[in-house]
Amino acid sequence: MPLSPFHISLVKDMSSKFTRPKLKAIDFFCGGGGMTCGLRQAGIDVLAGVDNNLKCRETYERNNSPAKFIGENITELPLNYFTNHFGVQPWDESLILVGCSPCQYYSIINTDKNKALLSRNLLMDFLGFVRQYMPGYVLVENVPGILTKKDTVWHDFKFAMQKLGYYFDYHILDLSYYGVPQSRKRFSFIASRLDHNVTLPPPDNRQAVLKDFIGEKNGFPTVPAGYRDNSDFNHTVAALSDVTLERLRHTRHDGGSRSDWANIPHLQLKCFVGRDDCFIDTFGRMRWDKPASTITTRFTSVSNGRFAHPDEDRGISLREGATLQTFPKNYVFVTSSMTETAKMIGNAVPPEYARRLGETIKTLENNGTI
Repeated sequence: MPLSPFHISLVKDMSSKFTRPKLKAIDFFCGGGGMTCGLRQAGIDVLAGVDNNLKCRETYERNNSPAKFIGENITELPLNYFTNHFGVQPWDESLILVGCSPCQYYSIINTDKNKALLSRNLLMDFLGFVRQYMPGYVLVENVPGILTKKDTVWHDFKFAMQKLGYYFDYHILDLSYYGVPQSRKRFSFIASRLDHNVTLPPPDNRQAVLKDFIGEKNGFPTVPAGYRDNSDFNHTVAALSDVTLERLRHTRHDGGSRSDWANIPHLQLKCFVGRDDCFIDTFGRMRWDKPASTITTRFTSVSNGRFAHPDEDRGISLREGATLQTFPKNYVFVTSSMTETAKMIGNAVPPEYARRLGETIKTLENNGTI
């Protein structure tokens, strides 16, 4: 029996009352927008990104509109800021707070010790906003050292989240099994106060590898060392000294290392004489059928890791590094130098992994937990 106009109207009215609000996020420590980009790819509205590096503003807003860049230090940002400026209310089940704080203190890479100390407690500063808003979901990404380093704040953070009533899952993940073509191990944490079955996204059956992302067949023309690309694509490559260029010419294609020229006296570095088993990735070439090394903030320099192109006698370009971080090829980095661009790319959360985190939360939403 067909429904009467009255019953149809009643059903529509009831449906509107129970329509779930669209997921929305605030991205703390957003940098140039890797996490924001991925969440938006998953169909999540990102209200704002927060970062005290004002050089990230133009890149973030150009690529992630209408999300707003808030150029503030989290330690100086009022807890009620997002209520006053964005209308965000506490206990909003559709809200996601993301806290991918700078990792210098917990990183194995040598960094500025003063900056490292400043980064130690940022996760607890982020916790203040979690307490303020009690969002439906919380995401955290950091280096593995946050679990193991002496004086880590992780245990305090974990205990506080338990006391707040959150269910969570956390692991050290190799992102090469999550669509990111690099050996990038990261601590990942996902929490929900709505569903005790919350889990991180599942891994793929195979690693993402270089040949599926860069190279001529993927839109990267052959270019020499020192090439400058003034277009938004930014296939710019660092220049090399004559001796470094000669070293690369003696480095076997597709995975060669500095051991290939260890017995050529004028090419060998004094610091490596008799130490062929140390820092073996330095001056090394990437391999087409393997993930890249972790894309760091210094990925444009072949002397800082296995960052040489598999076949061409040069380091990888800025756009190649961004692509290995899974940024879209039309993502524009607005900076004043190669160094700034490389730093923005290397510090980012890979958008593809962020997308998968967003899709995981959307699945929970679709299963009726929100």
